[in-house]
Amino acid sequence: MKPYLLERQSDARVAPKRIALIRSETPARLLDEREETAMTAPHLLVREVILVQVVVIALAVLSLFFDAALEEIADPYRTPNPAKAAWYFLGLQELLHYFPPVVAGVLLPVLVVIGIVVIPYVGVNLEVVGFYERPWKRNLAIVASVVGAVCALLAAYHVWPVLVPTVILFGLMALPGVAFTPDRIRRPLARVPLADWIMTWFVTVAVILTLIGILFRGPGWTWTWPWRDGIY
Repeated sequence: MKPYLLERQSDARVAPKRIALIRSETPARLLDEREETAMTAPHLLVREVILVQVVVIALAVLSLFFDAALEEIADPYRTPNPAKAAWYFLGLQELLHYFPPVVAGVLLPVLVVIGIVVIPYVGVNLEVVGFYERPWKRNLAIVASVVGAVCALLAAYHVWPVLVPTVILFGLMALPGVAFTPDRIRRPLARVPLADWIMTWFVTVAVILTLIGILFRGPGWTWTWPWRDGIY
């Protein structure tokens, strides 16, 4: 760290009038002087409240012209077949078709919640660097081992809706490491971080399981094509 002269010397024989030290970081006291900042309340909250009111009004107006897609009054002596959960739980309900209830209903959700809690405390890829922009052979071997173990478990329980996208996404992830992959394919895939690959896998699996539960499950949770009656 070198001192910099803030004022030019008119004469080389004259000593500098003022010397200051320039640091790379910005002092915390300077944050209060930035004019572009705005407080959350009321600037952001007012906009959010207005948006919520607009949505509520729009839903109220639509409800005057269209009836909600509700079924008949619940009857304990006549339960629907299949009894489907809300759409955001259909992924877990679909997993119950493959795994034992303790695994699909307790173990997997608990692992997901623990992962969500732990991830913010793990310093993984803070620089958002592509998986292949760093030494990748050892990391790829670790990922391949984990994916292989997961695929073996999924194959043992015949969970094909999760196994197939897992294999496809890992194949796309491993393409940049293959020598004969064209550059136009290798370069964009090599810049994708590992965290993005994991998130893509999670979202893809959740969407597939939810769509299967909504469209392809009929009485007795058997496979039913969407164009047949009685699947909802």
